[in-house]
Amino acid sequence: MKFLSHPAARVLTLVLLLQGGAYYAVALRQEATPSVPSLALFPNQLEGWVTAREFPMEPEVQAVLRADDTLNRLYVDPASRREADLFIAYFKTQRAGQTPHSPKNCLPGSGWEPVSEGTLSLAVPGRPEPITVNQYVVARGDQESLVLYWYQSHNRVIASEYTAKLWLVLDSIRYHRSDTALVRIIVPVAGGDAGKARQTGTALLQAAYPEVTKWAAL
Repeated sequence: MKFLSHPAARVLTLVLLLQGGAYYAVALRQEATPSVPSLALFPNQLEGWVTAREFPMEPEVQAVLRADDTLNRLYVDPASRREADLFIAYFKTQRAGQTPHSPKNCLPGSGWEPVSEGTLSLAVPGRPEPITVNQYVVARGDQESLVLYWYQSHNRVIASEYTAKLWLVLDSIRYHRSDTALVRIIVPVAGGDAGKARQTGTALLQAAYPEVTKWAAL
């Protein structure tokens, strides 16, 4: 039992207990699943951005993801010719293993190698305080991409996977809900300029955020 003295083991044990508690809490009550519009109705035009292309979810990817609704679009800013991909996966319930897959796990499985990771705090319309999202740079061959992502639950922006599990337990107990959404923005890093990619990703995030909260009503 000495392994339990390791900090990582303690964190893992806590996460497993929280996850088990959430499923137990939800199972005892009828779960409340909010009614939200289809992501197909998500605006094609955001402030300064327009949809350039839709990427339908491949059946084999959907079978693994198990999201109730998804959006995967390439948005472009015609004025500056910037472009970025916006992906949203919505889960109306997290029962039976239906839960968002962290990009930190999915992207390496697709051949992308992590280069750096951290968090980014930035101001968004409609909120008096900055939000904190994950900032993740990945590479495949000579290509690099910047990834910004977070979990959107009940008007909360959550960066940490562990914190998301904690809120899952609390919301399951208090509100009989386990719905959530993973929101991810990917921007190619051109010429090794991660700062410029960050500016592009931030601009799309700030344009999309009011619509994300309006659509989700979480």
